[in-house]
Amino acid sequence: MNDLPSSLTDPYGERRELPLRRQLYLLGLPVEFRADDARLLALVDAAYLGLPGGARPADAAPDAVIELRLLPGEAATAPADAPPVPQMLGGAGLIGASVADGSLALVCPATRSGLVCLSPTMLGFPYHARYELLEFVVFTLASRLGRLVPLHAGSVSLAGRAALLVGESGAGKSTLSLLAMRAGLEFLTEDGAFVAPDGRVLGVPNFLHLRFDALRFLEDDWRQRAAASPVIRRRSGVEKYELDLRGDWARLAATPPQLAQLVFVTPRPADGGPLLRPLPADELLPRLRRSQPYAAHQPSWAGFEALLPGLQGWELRRSAHPQEAAFALHELLAGALLRR
Repeated sequence: MNDLPSSLTDPYGERRELPLRRQLYLLGLPVEFRADDARLLALVDAAYLGLPGGARPADAAPDAVIELRLLPGEAATAPADAPPVPQMLGGAGLIGASVADGSLALVCPATRSGLVCLSPTMLGFPYHARYELLEFVVFTLASRLGRLVPLHAGSVSLAGRAALLVGESGAGKSTLSLLAMRAGLEFLTEDGAFVAPDGRVLGVPNFLHLRFDALRFLEDDWRQRAAASPVIRRRSGVEKYELDLRGDWARLAATPPQLAQLVFVTPRPADGGPLLRPLPADELLPRLRRSQPYAAHQPSWAGFEALLPGLQGWELRRSAHPQEAAFALHELLAGALLRR
């Protein structure tokens, strides 16, 4: 019996060894990654190694486990410019995404576990594998287990007080966030902010994606760094520089700050008026709901709404130079500190 092939005794690969391990804190969750191939663990390292507060003791028990498995087969000899678009899945307590080549991501909140299976061809698209499958599992597992509200929003902070930057893609949140660091603010996340029940804002401050035409707003040292960064191609066809923020050059939030301000970033020009304009109290919640259709229908949303009374909403209009808007954000958060 022992000499039977594994294709007969373990056709689903359930007992396949996953000898490679990485233990990290991500979005407040102690996670252990288990992989059967070094290239899969390299994806984890590229995304999450070296984050502020991301390391955890090797002997600490994980709260969640994410398995990474390499599918059998050979990489396509002439791969396309991008892999097929993942299809969302859900049911029977599972949440997932699948790709036509067999690659998939699954999350089971009940067992505090996730699974990422990648084909050899998908490994040739590290940005898509990381952004659409690995990040999907990490974000979904952390938000479900931690009762976090997953927001399509950026966030910057000052001395433990955070501003959420809400706006559609193309509104300039990434350029604003980068220049906010020049203005003395700390970067928390580009467009994936998670709010905990106690009002802390969590994010993964690993990358920032910058349009080519934003280089003109940067000073020489940062312009050179951005221009030397890898280029990624969005599904929309837009190409951007991918700046790795880890290291000593960027200001990153070391601990989750407390939500203090809600800022809606709009491409509407200020036209000589104030850049920051207060929103009427009765407009804040409807505007948030419209901007966050997924989050607004999650069970954790009610707790998030309970945090909003007493918070001021703002509209940040476009300035002649985005550095002016970054300074306005600094003044806003500095004022929040004085009023504490």
